[in-house]
Amino acid sequence: MAAQKDTLLSGSVKDAGMGGLVAFGLFSLMIGMKTEVDIGGLAIEYRWGAVATAVAVVFFGRLLLNLFVWKSERPVTGVVSGLMPKASAFSSVAHLVTPVLFVLAVTLPFLLMYWLGARGSRQYLDLAILVTTYVMLGWGLNIVVGLAGLLDLGYVAFYAVGAYSYALLAQYFGFSFWICLPLAGILSAFWGIILGFPVLRLRGDYLAIVTLAFGEIIRVVLLNWYEFTGGPDGISGIPRPSFFGLEFTRGEGGFAAFFGLDYSSIHRIIFLYYLILILALVTNFVTMRLRKLPVGRAWEALREDEIACRSLGINTTNTKLTAFALGAMFGGFAGSFFATRQGFISPESFTFIESAVILAIVVLGGLGSQIGVVIAAVVMIGGFEFFREFEEYRMLVFGLLMVLIMVWKPRGLISTRTPSITLSKGKAKGISADLVQEGHG
Repeated sequence: MAAQKDTLLSGSVKDAGMGGLVAFGLFSLMIGMKTEVDIGGLAIEYRWGAVATAVAVVFFGRLLLNLFVWKSERPVTGVVSGLMPKASAFSSVAHLVTPVLFVLAVTLPFLLMYWLGARGSRQYLDLAILVTTYVMLGWGLNIVVGLAGLLDLGYVAFYAVGAYSYALLAQYFGFSFWICLPLAGILSAFWGIILGFPVLRLRGDYLAIVTLAFGEIIRVVLLNWYEFTGGPDGISGIPRPSFFGLEFTRGEGGFAAFFGLDYSSIHRIIFLYYLILILALVTNFVTMRLRKLPVGRAWEALREDEIACRSLGINTTNTKLTAFALGAMFGGFAGSFFATRQGFISPESFTFIESAVILAIVVLGGLGSQIGVVIAAVVMIGGFEFFREFEEYRMLVFGLLMVLIMVWKPRGLISTRTPSITLSKGKAKGISADLVQEGHG
């Protein structure tokens, strides 16, 4: 027994030492050297203390994982492929968390106003709007990736189409937000169908490459079609939405004057928050209803086995197109809201990193899990906004958290979900994600 412990300890130390050596090689360039503007040019600032801290974190973190997490799962060889996920602690409380999160989301502006006042709550309301926008985008992409099993790396293209559709329709035709919102969704769904046709026969990595190329094509077109989209200068002066014709302006005819309130700029922020919250809840409601319909079950059958899906007589062409179109439509709705909230859009807001973040939210939350998307969006978007001053280390911490989640929860935070249909009449229990495909198309 003692010999086995000595072998485990020595193997763990060697493995952690190798990890620390690799970390030193990477971090010495990424963290250890920083360019500073100096008299006569640029100077290099060496920060070996930060490098030592990062290497120590990697070394001891790897050592603890080897000693206490992986010791019963696999030999200490640095290979984590044999690690079997256990039941998620989040899964057992998912049904309890959902109503709590809903009540918190509905009452959040009033709670912030009560605790922080109008001036202090604006920052947190803006952050809540940003998080809810990504929740809606995650739910839209979850239709394509989580339910239909089609790996989409270009989802930001539909986000961009919705934003530019609203901005251009409002600029050239003077349409209001409430007219542009459905039009932006329809145009995004149309582009989703256009993307769906070329990728009908593709799977896995090939599908990911094509969708990635589609997202980059849209961004490059927006960047170079200067006469139509404004190119890198973007589009400014995008009109704000109104509350049934009432503008959030000072004076007569405004929202505050109509309801007899003192004018405050926070009224428009609260309105935008509830607007994106309603759009997100509509996205969730439609998705959950469609899961129980034949088209939703066809998506899940397509995700599990496309050949078996065809043998059952399911039209895989229409199934893929409906998934792409509906996911793109909700992305277009979110894009139109983004445009009216910002008042300015440019191609720089729709880069590949946005698609990567949205996909990470879906994967980390759990493929096909709606509440998992919410938790992942709150952690990834809301959590990192509080550490914006540590700009140099944000992506490093982001990558570290991704690795940890993939090690401990390869199927996401919520690894079980209620099946869309069951044979028994009793209440269906959640099925483990280990029993379903990962959804690579």
